[in-house]
Amino acid sequence: MIGELLPDPVVAVEMHGHDEPDNLTLYPEEAALVAAAVAKRRREFAMVRACARRAMEKLGVPPQPVLPGERGAPQWPAGITGSMTHCDGYCAAALVRAADLASLGIDAEPHGPLPEGVLESVSLPGERVRLRDLSARHPAVHWDRLLFSAKESVYKAWFPLTGKWLDFSEADIEVTVDPERPLSGGLRAELLVPGPLVGGERRGVLEGRWTVRGGLVATSVTVPHA
Repeated sequence: MIGELLPDPVVAVEMHGHDEPDNLTLYPEEAALVAAAVAKRRREFAMVRACARRAMEKLGVPPQPVLPGERGAPQWPAGITGSMTHCDGYCAAALVRAADLASLGIDAEPHGPLPEGVLESVSLPGERVRLRDLSARHPAVHWDRLLFSAKESVYKAWFPLTGKWLDFSEADIEVTVDPERPLSGGLRAELLVPGPLVGGERRGVLEGRWTVRGGLVATSVTVPHA
């Protein structure tokens, strides 16, 4: 699912709950980070890292620990950039050589409505107007959850380039629907703060894709070089 949202140079590996390997292993330094966590958290932590290490192998990179850095962002091997996501019953990792993409972000969420009151805290007035229009035309999609996921993907692509926090209110996201595949489409995020510098060029807009399938909504954002 995630792989369909990403360009060819990106290697994506996903795992569903029923795909869980019998033996999920962590490096000692990873295991120490979740030693006190509940079993569900430890399992998700290990599964998404198993995805990441499979992606490393596909890129010809020796598998190694994936440790959180500043603000919890994954620290990738030299010359690699990527993103991870997990939610109940699903996890995925997407990696690419830094020479091929400047940055990327992925996110997956359960395809259901956001809890009451959350949309107002994560969206802009204009976004809510557009979501109402989309809901009227395509009621099969939980657009509030899709918007939340898109903002997560935008942030994951933004942070490695800036090292700065990006608030929900600092990206105005417009979602489009593929007329031939109404459960998928594109997304465009206009940054309302100075965008990241990529190769000396200021990027004020980040773009990506989305899909809904199997009880999940998934989004991706990729930042190309020049």
